[in-house]
Amino acid sequence: MGKSTTAHLFAEAGCAVWDADAAVHRLYDTGGAAVSPMEALFPDAISGGAVDRSALRTIIGRNPEALKQIESVVHPLVRDDRAQFAEMADAEIIVFDIPLLFETGAEAEMDAVACVTVSPEKQEKRVLERGTMSAEQFHAIRGKQMPNDEKCARSDFVIVTDTLEHAQAQVHDVLEQIRKQMTDA
Repeated sequence: MGKSTTAHLFAEAGCAVWDADAAVHRLYDTGGAAVSPMEALFPDAISGGAVDRSALRTIIGRNPEALKQIESVVHPLVRDDRAQFAEMADAEIIVFDIPLLFETGAEAEMDAVACVTVSPEKQEKRVLERGTMSAEQFHAIRGKQMPNDEKCARSDFVIVTDTLEHAQAQVHDVLEQIRKQMTDA
């Protein structure tokens, strides 16, 4: 969708940006808060003192219920990480880059929600160009997520990432609107 690029544009504009994916990587890394509880659930998912994401994918592939168990461990830890970031952030506006915002119910904790979007064809092309998953894996993951149209409808702002310039202009507009709301409040 262009979510990471858009988050970077917000950071360039002076916003503090928290990244849910980066938080999960920290939690899964050696010494991370998720390692011990994940080891208790799935000892085969631990390698070198860290959670092996590839092993987790294999476990989920064999047992679809494993995903719910993983989420029950990881989601509260991610929420805590996000809260700590918000408490420490020194910026006028904080942006939370959360891929599964609506799926986890985290939108209720936000003052406003911006959805980053692009055509389904362009989204698939971008993902497949990364070389990190097959088309089949991409479609399986997208099929488990809330439809993009619904995410856009539930959002306060929609940022179309068809071009970098268009995304930059929209980020600028979103920030202007938020700042105006902050001064009007």
